[in-house]
Amino acid sequence: MGVDLGSLVPSRTVSVRELSGKVLFFDGNNVLYQFLASIRGRDGTPLKDSRGRVTSHLTGLLYRLANLVEGGVLPVFVWDGKPPEDKLATIQERRERRDAASKAWEKAKEEGDLETARVKAQQASRLSGEMIEQADALLDALGVPSFTAPSEGEAQAALAVPEGEGFASVSQDYDALLFGAPRLVRNLTTTQKRKLPGKDKRVEVKPELIRLERVLEELALTREQLVGVGVLMGTDFNEGIEGIGPKRALDAMQEHGTLTKAAKALDEDAETLELVAEIFLEPDVGDVPDLSWGPVEEEAVVDLLVGEHSFSEDRVRSTVERFSSLDDPSRQGSLEDFF
Repeated sequence: MGVDLGSLVPSRTVSVRELSGKVLFFDGNNVLYQFLASIRGRDGTPLKDSRGRVTSHLTGLLYRLANLVEGGVLPVFVWDGKPPEDKLATIQERRERRDAASKAWEKAKEEGDLETARVKAQQASRLSGEMIEQADALLDALGVPSFTAPSEGEAQAALAVPEGEGFASVSQDYDALLFGAPRLVRNLTTTQKRKLPGKDKRVEVKPELIRLERVLEELALTREQLVGVGVLMGTDFNEGIEGIGPKRALDAMQEHGTLTKAAKALDEDAETLELVAEIFLEPDVGDVPDLSWGPVEEEAVVDLLVGEHSFSEDRVRSTVERFSSLDDPSRQGSLEDFF
């Protein structure tokens, strides 16, 4: 879910062309959730193969990643490892919300309320370990490197950037900024048109680049204070303070200077909130392994998508050709070759 800093942070539109030749670290779990939520039928039913297995995540990964690779982007996917203990309660709450959304989805379908059905279906999206394994196998066959973080994939992706190993972190969540990513790219793997909730209207969605340095400068905050803003609002690791949204959280941090002082002024448990802040300021991350792009193994892709999941062979083969740049010897090699 992430912390909602959208109304506070400055950003600018960025094109795929501007990202050409740059190494981008993708929050893999976040990206697959996007595909599961958005690639669905009118009533919210996800794409499925002939055996009834969900394939929305594989469809999104193949076709949307093709656009980026063809545009020169060098993607690296990072998967979540073991979640911090502080997140376990949040995970359970999400499961309960998904269960409730799933029941509401079925009811809306029965009543013919397609708008509600689609919204509830998106909220009921579930990413399984099997789906991640399938996605990882597809990336491997496409020549796209991936690895699993010790804990939060988003933290690992964010910290890989200031280490000089990538240009930006890619995620829909603003948490990457709290984890210290100097650059965050959003909307890179989403559809170009997004339906407005409750309205029969679609708006154009473009990729946006957010620079942490500019965010801190415009908000007159340090990174520690920005983390404080997020913690006061609520994160994946805490519920936040009732009635505290982006504006009030920002005002509190600007007025009091530290999370501890802000918490005490709001009559909250400062020690607990400081422990949450430490997750962002001192995340559990490891070294980035030796990574390389290509070669593309077309038959392995066909076996997985066509043989196993009933995709159109002609369409799969024509799309795999768009990954041909990864087979270019000048584009292959280890991560170190690009810095």
